[in-house]
Amino acid sequence: MTQDEMKKAAGWAALEYVIPGTIVGVGTGSTVNHFIDALGTIKDQLKGAVSSSIASTERLKALGIQVFDLNEVESFSVYVDGADEINPSRDMIKGGGAALTREKIVAAVADKFVCIIDNTKTVDVLGAFPLPVEVIPMSREYVAREIRKLGGNPVWRENVITDNGNQILDVHGLAITEPKVLEAKLNSIAGVVTNGLFAARGADVVIIGTPDGAEIR
Repeated sequence: MTQDEMKKAAGWAALEYVIPGTIVGVGTGSTVNHFIDALGTIKDQLKGAVSSSIASTERLKALGIQVFDLNEVESFSVYVDGADEINPSRDMIKGGGAALTREKIVAAVADKFVCIIDNTKTVDVLGAFPLPVEVIPMSREYVAREIRKLGGNPVWRENVITDNGNQILDVHGLAITEPKVLEAKLNSIAGVVTNGLFAARGADVVIIGTPDGAEIR
């Protein structure tokens, strides 16, 4: 089974957590695209969706699924999204697709977070994947200096502008043994919108695509 086939297995398995007649939260990325395709097969059973990115919104609308502004939705039962890394405690690094801020907001509103990944994304310690930090453009170099004090090596992701009009620093060289502590510390730096650590609000369910199909943890 190829990596994409494992992603597809995880994405389609997440349909089990979608409650008919409700709004579903939808993340961003290649694995989530398979979940969106799966949602298209049950679109007549859905009230609609809320989305964490312009790209996912366009994909949902193309399938005929109504997309609600999050400000119109007080709560919803499930948010389905991928991860760039996830540890055994279900803490994650997200933001490889630069949608981390909207992903974190949608995840905060959802009752349940279902993370869908292929088996290459599981790690014992977070940090091999560079940690994305979304910053207000004028603060980029100040934030980078503050991150260096924490032992990280921030690299500006040039020519990438987030859906919110901001910039991304990718932080290399960290072994993240206390994700919740680092998440809070980074978010306290002036100019940081948010960072890609999802530890304060980690995943409730993890669906892993493997060569033998979807495994649920």
